[in-house]
Amino acid sequence: MSEQNLNAPQVDYDVVVIGGGPAGLSAAASAKESGAASVLVVERDDELGGILNQCIHNGFGLITYNEELTGPEYAARAEELARAAGAEFRLGAMVVDVSQDRVVTFVSEEHGLEQVRAGAVVLAMGCRERPAGALATPGFRPAGVYTAGTAQRLVNIEGLMPGREVVILGSGDIGLIMARRMTLEGAHVACVAELMPYSGGLKRNIVQCLEDFGIPLLLSHTVTRIEGEKRVEAVTLAEVGEDGRPIPGTEVTYPCDTLLLSVGLLPENELSRAAGVDLSPVTRGAVVDDALQTSVPGVFACGNVLHVHDLVDYVSQEAELAGLNAASFAQGLQQVRSATIAVRAKGGVRYTVPQFISPTYMAESITLRFRVAGVFEDRYINVWANDKLLVHKRHPILVPGEMESVVIKKEMLEGLDDLEEIVVCLEEVR
Repeated sequence: MSEQNLNAPQVDYDVVVIGGGPAGLSAAASAKESGAASVLVVERDDELGGILNQCIHNGFGLITYNEELTGPEYAARAEELARAAGAEFRLGAMVVDVSQDRVVTFVSEEHGLEQVRAGAVVLAMGCRERPAGALATPGFRPAGVYTAGTAQRLVNIEGLMPGREVVILGSGDIGLIMARRMTLEGAHVACVAELMPYSGGLKRNIVQCLEDFGIPLLLSHTVTRIEGEKRVEAVTLAEVGEDGRPIPGTEVTYPCDTLLLSVGLLPENELSRAAGVDLSPVTRGAVVDDALQTSVPGVFACGNVLHVHDLVDYVSQEAELAGLNAASFAQGLQQVRSATIAVRAKGGVRYTVPQFISPTYMAESITLRFRVAGVFEDRYINVWANDKLLVHKRHPILVPGEMESVVIKKEMLEGLDDLEEIVVCLEEVR
């Protein structure tokens, strides 16, 4: 046993995972398989699987399981693996605090208030939708305005229809999928309006959910007014200029009884903030190193609480890494990471995850994930370490709705003793 373990306070669990969605389940299975003696998953819902339980469409698992699954099927696979690995679960339990010395406090109807001390903590709380109140749209506050995720739960879990004449604001993946889902359930979707000049969703969802059903996608448009006092009666859409402001004279009114909002997802980081974890102003998730460890030693983050993903398969990959490193930390096997190098996003790249790399202790290869800041055609993705070009990869098109990644090998950084920063940027093909 290492000296770190001999001197450490007694722990109740080697690893405590907060959140029982796909990230939490994959992290728990990985932690157990990586040698953690005890792993506890704390989930506030009464079922494991998270948001996947209401995502009854297919398209999940092509990378992870090499077959196409529905959301509930993917969640069931992840749960099965975590249970088979020996993870424990506490359902219907809300975590209210995570201290910097990794004491996790949670409350449940069955057990009341509880505290457990963890050797390491994995944050996997997922994300939430941006609410209607964040938009400041003129008009009343009538019934019939829902976030797309709420509408998805009503239709797929509760068996309830939010409405019959629908307008959707925002072209994120949930909004695109709900355009198709509402149409299949007999509703009429007049259009999907998007403030930006490009869609925020995957290309495949634009094709399969809108184009295949003849639903218009109105780019550079927004809702300027909601009509109706008790129930939505109509919404007014207008074209917006480059400054994002509505252009007078372009207004069109669409009669409808339902407005669905798909206007962005926010990582669920209240617990992270209270624990003293440094958060990125761009991703609104934790700032992490290549082990996915946050600024608080022994606290790791993965999945949509770290940054919003487009594919659940990438969530699982990331969570497996977090679980492995959390188990390593809890066992006292992980070295203290010194001389970390900042990873900078520049030249059309909005952010990278991780934001720091330790060349001395990094794995043989790591994956840098990032999103671009606009639509770019025929660009190189470049990764620079000082003046050394590590990656030079050509892409025909890059869009904000699709996450990109590059692999950095440890051998690429050998001999760079004076390394100051790593830069990920785009270069126009000439």
